[in-house]
Amino acid sequence: MPTILVTGALGQIGSELVPALRARHGADSVIATDLKALAPGNATDGGPYGHLDCTEVQQVHEAVRRYDVDVIYHLAALLSASAEAAPQLAWSVNMSGLYNVLEVAREYRCKVFFPSSIGAFGPGTPRDATPQVTIQRPNTIYGVTKVSGELLCDYYAHRFGVDTRGLRLPGLVSYVAAPGGGTTDYAVEMFIHAVRYARYSCFLASDTRLDMMYMPDAVAAMMDLMEADEARLHHRNAYNITAMSITPAELADAIRQHIPGFIVDYDVDPVRQAIADSWPRSLDDSAARQDWNWSPRFDLKAMTSDMIERLKDRLAAARSR
Repeated sequence: MPTILVTGALGQIGSELVPALRARHGADSVIATDLKALAPGNATDGGPYGHLDCTEVQQVHEAVRRYDVDVIYHLAALLSASAEAAPQLAWSVNMSGLYNVLEVAREYRCKVFFPSSIGAFGPGTPRDATPQVTIQRPNTIYGVTKVSGELLCDYYAHRFGVDTRGLRLPGLVSYVAAPGGGTTDYAVEMFIHAVRYARYSCFLASDTRLDMMYMPDAVAAMMDLMEADEARLHHRNAYNITAMSITPAELADAIRQHIPGFIVDYDVDPVRQAIADSWPRSLDDSAARQDWNWSPRFDLKAMTSDMIERLKDRLAAARSR
């Protein structure tokens, strides 16, 4: 049974990845780490937890040595909108943190998962059916760190033999963690506001088409990729994956099938709209399907139904306390 270290474990991805990894590998085999203190009842509770600042290489070294780590899921990063508001910090966290993780992985022969993003593409990239291999010239600091991260992981794989693997993730929708400063967070916010208030003011234009995915599919993809036969991986860092290509208006319509009176207006944020307009509208994920049998379970209808049911349950539970 491998020992797994997860950085950024209290973020949107880690909040669902850590419980899934513990269900598969055992609670004591998955060490969750983050900069924040672990609150009682957090989704990542129920197993080892530690403070870890990935920008401090000695802390990464000590964590991997102490727990005899075999696999690192490196999730600690600033997301797109947050990164654009603090580009210097974004470079430090996103790049110095990754470099430190790769250096320690090289020394201790760990496998490393690195989450890239549709943000790794840019205005010059084909926006529809974006190919696995294509031009990547992002115009955001977040995108720059993601392209740099892909290349750095490739370098450590080819130069030092570190088993690095990654995914270009689309916008992720989760009922577990609160939105964390991403451009596609409108989707999570829309669900939450629909259930609580039946009204939402969206920061992207109604016809902004972007790829999205329900978090259970993303979590399954990460674990499946890390367990795939290395000999089948032709791209390694990082595979395009997607589940649906939708607009805010289409998501609102899907929600109205469950909450008929739901009202959406649009108060466009120029910064996040510009970021969204530089990203693909749809991805070609055929390489992932061919190399390690990637296939999503949730389409827009299934995701909407499950999200609303779970959010209503959480809201009812909160009110009963």
